[in-house]
Amino acid sequence: MRFRERLTPGIGTLVAVLLLLPAVFIVVLPLDAVAGAVLAVAVTVAAELVLVLTAPVVAVTDGVLTAGRARIAVSFTGATEGFRGPDATQARGPGLDARAFTLFRGWIDPVVRVGLVDPDDPAPYWLVSTRRPEELRAALAAERAAPTT
Repeated sequence: MRFRERLTPGIGTLVAVLLLLPAVFIVVLPLDAVAGAVLAVAVTVAAELVLVLTAPVVAVTDGVLTAGRARIAVSFTGATEGFRGPDATQARGPGLDARAFTLFRGWIDPVVRVGLVDPDDPAPYWLVSTRRPEELRAALAAERAAPTT
């Protein structure tokens, strides 16, 4: 395995989800205070677990780039480019080709654009969130350069 990263929410996102506690409690409070407290905790814990457990994985393994449920042979990938800050915002927004495959999370700023060289693929590139864009690019380059068996 050359690269693997789970796109888990950052601490800021997990703290923001804690706002469910008072919201749920206030909604249920007129019915029963104890039920409101229990339900508030249950809903908040469930939301946190869903965010963490369903976080997609980006990986480069055995000649395959995986982004969430999507998979593509590295041999069908071309040039890569990493973006951070305003450039990443541009790549995810106004600069995004509507045909591109995307897997990005709002809590992860950097993205990597992976060009595709498969003439049968309608997507011109993949745009994938990663906290380590340089490592993902290096893993793809190393996998492309590796001899096939």
